[in-house]
Amino acid sequence: MLYDAHNHLQFEELAPHLDQIAADLAKIGLGGAVVNGTHPDDDWDDVAALAERFNWVIPSYGVHPWDVAGRPDDWQLKFVDRLESDSRAAVGEIGLDRWILEPGRAHDPILGGVPPAPIEEQMEVCAWQLRWAAEHDRAATLHCVRAWGPLQEVLRTTPLPKRGFLLHAFGGSPEQVAEFSRLGAYFSFNTSLIDPRKIRQRNAFKAVPSDRLLVETDAPAFPPPKPAFFLTEASPDSWCNHPANLQLAYADLAILRDEDPVELVRAVARNFQRLFA
Repeated sequence: MLYDAHNHLQFEELAPHLDQIAADLAKIGLGGAVVNGTHPDDDWDDVAALAERFNWVIPSYGVHPWDVAGRPDDWQLKFVDRLESDSRAAVGEIGLDRWILEPGRAHDPILGGVPPAPIEEQMEVCAWQLRWAAEHDRAATLHCVRAWGPLQEVLRTTPLPKRGFLLHAFGGSPEQVAEFSRLGAYFSFNTSLIDPRKIRQRNAFKAVPSDRLLVETDAPAFPPPKPAFFLTEASPDSWCNHPANLQLAYADLAILRDEDPVELVRAVARNFQRLFA
C-alpha cells in the first residue's frame, strides 16, 4: 500500500473531481492519506467531511503560517475543540515561512488579501500548536520555507510529540537531516522533487534514514514534471497535481536512493503507521 503523508484534498481545485480521484487512488493501491487543514474558519469543516466520506483519510488541523495574521480571535478554542473531538486527528499544517515576508508579497492574492504575520508571531503560533501536539502525543506536520533557523529555535525550545513530527516537502540541506532526525523529524519526499534540477533537495533525501522516510504529493500543489494522472478536463500542462501522482514519487525515490521499490514501499508504510496511526 502507498501512503500520502501530506495533501490538501479539501481545496477547491480538487473538490469537483473527488470521485475520479478516489477511483484513481484505488488503482495505485492507496492505504492512507493525511489531509491538512490550514484555517479554522476556511477549511477545517471540509477536512472533517472528507474523513467521514473516505476511510483512508486521516484528518489534520492547524493554522498555516500563511493564515496566522488572519486567524480568528478564538482560534485556540476552535483548535482544542476540533482535535479533542477526533482522536485520529493530527496537528497540521503548521510552521514558518519567510518567503511571504519578502518585498512585494504583502498583498499577494495567495495570502487572501491579508498581510503576512511577522516571523516572531508565526513562531509563537507554531509553538503553541506544537506544544499541544506534544502534550497529547499527536503527530504534527510542519511547513518551513526559508526559515530553518527560526524553526530550529522553535523545535529546541518547545516540547515535541514523542511519536515525532513531519517536515513536509523537506527542502533543507543534507547536513540538516541528522540534526532534525535527532529531534524526532520525519521527512516527506514530494512529487515536485522528481525534477532532476532540484539537486540539493534530492541529495538531502539520500541522507534521510530509512526509518524516517515518507512520501507526499501536497496536492493540488507541486505536480511532478511529467504527471501520470490528470484531472478530467484539465490540460496536460496544468499546475494542478492529481493525488495519484503519488505513485511517481515512490518510483523516483527508489531510484534516487538506489533501493528496491518493494522494500521502499514497505519501509514507508511502517513509518507512516508509526507516526500517524
